Amino acid sequence: MRIRTRYLTLAVLFLVTAVSFADRSMLSLTGSAISRELRLTPVALGYIFSAFGWAYAAGQIPGGWLLDRFGSRRIYILSVFSWSVFVFFQTLVGYCPAAVASFVLFALLFLMGLCEAPVFPANSRIVAAWFPTAERGTAAAVFNSAQYLAAALFGPLMGWITHTFGWRYVFLLMGAIGFAATVLCVRSIYNPRDHRKISITELADIEQGGALIDMDRRAKDGGGAFHNRQETLKILLGNRMLLGVYIGTYCVTAVMYFFLTWLPIYLQARGMSILKAGAVIALPALCGFSGGISGGVVSDYLLRKGHSLTFARKAPIVVGMLLVLVILACNYVSAQWAVVLIMALAYFGKAFGSLGWAVIADAAPKQIAGLTAGVFNTFANIAAITTPIVIGYIVQATGSFKGVMIFLAANALAAIFSYLLIVGEIKRVELH
Repeated sequence: MRIRTRYLTLAVLFLVTAVSFADRSMLSLTGSAISRELRLTPVALGYIFSAFGWAYAAGQIPGGWLLDRFGSRRIYILSVFSWSVFVFFQTLVGYCPAAVASFVLFALLFLMGLCEAPVFPANSRIVAAWFPTAERGTAAAVFNSAQYLAAALFGPLMGWITHTFGWRYVFLLMGAIGFAATVLCVRSIYNPRDHRKISITELADIEQGGALIDMDRRAKDGGGAFHNRQETLKILLGNRMLLGVYIGTYCVTAVMYFFLTWLPIYLQARGMSILKAGAVIALPALCGFSGGISGGVVSDYLLRKGHSLTFARKAPIVVGMLLVLVILACNYVSAQWAVVLIMALAYFGKAFGSLGWAVIADAAPKQIAGLTAGVFNTFANIAAITTPIVIGYIVQATGSFKGVMIFLAANALAAIFSYLLIVGEIKRVELH
């Protein structure tokens, strides 16, 4: 039986996203070794953790505009190649004088974040072009869940490489993997109408199901509302539904960035070696992967059963954020196995409720899907800036992670509040 072309395209998005998240989480596993070598305080390490987030957030709106203007394929390929270059250059940080090494590392992470900025808006845009509405929740959940599988696969590998060979070799390996991912994108990412392997039947099916198959053709023809970006930004920022989604995704991303940055260091603070921490994070990551996939599947199942789009998207988000609240129990247990299990359940909940990208694919105006996704991801990744820094200050001020657990639970509650009381009905925004 022939595999449908849209599923092969989704597989490529999944793999590229996994590499992207592995790259941005490298410092969490090498951070202890780097901080010892460079003599970094927790606050200094928190600021370096945030370097990626500053650029990634700043690049979202320009990246979204570039996607709408030039199409997904060209920008996606350029993005993957360029961020891999800066990953590779991080290998050289250890050879810099100690006085400037931390600044060089910050700069390279900043440039890597800037180059990665278009990836998730492009993922959302490509899913909207390739998948009908009834499959979009699952498709968005699949590419979003790559982050968890990345931690499960690359976490133990990076921990072992750091322990056995040194942290520099982690960056060398991931740079090489990024260049291989670039080649895969060149061969695989196309607009639906331009893909040589898509059948006429599949193209008709996805178009009738609501896929925006001509999105990139409008970009090639110079169509869309590119001449009036200020007005469209006002629409995107002034729409109550979208504003609620933006707030919700900020809070969900705040929880995610604890797992991406500080989790291995937290586990080491609970008495684990770097080798053990690198291996142990595979369990929460695998739970996150299963939660992410199941959240999208449940959402699309509710939609097929006749529930409204609003209920089908919101229900998994609320349930997932409620599960995140169990993270508070880490403050009351001492056994390492109990901490790992609690983290696994919280990560499952965070992933189960990570349907923001499906909501944006459902709600974004057709003409500016890339820009809308860029605004959405800007809000999300402000948390990539603030979360590592806030956690660094909490740890340095209190000498423990107990306040961090309260901070994460508060963000989960705020996400529930936003989706239930601000978002309202989920529907596509129309530009007039």
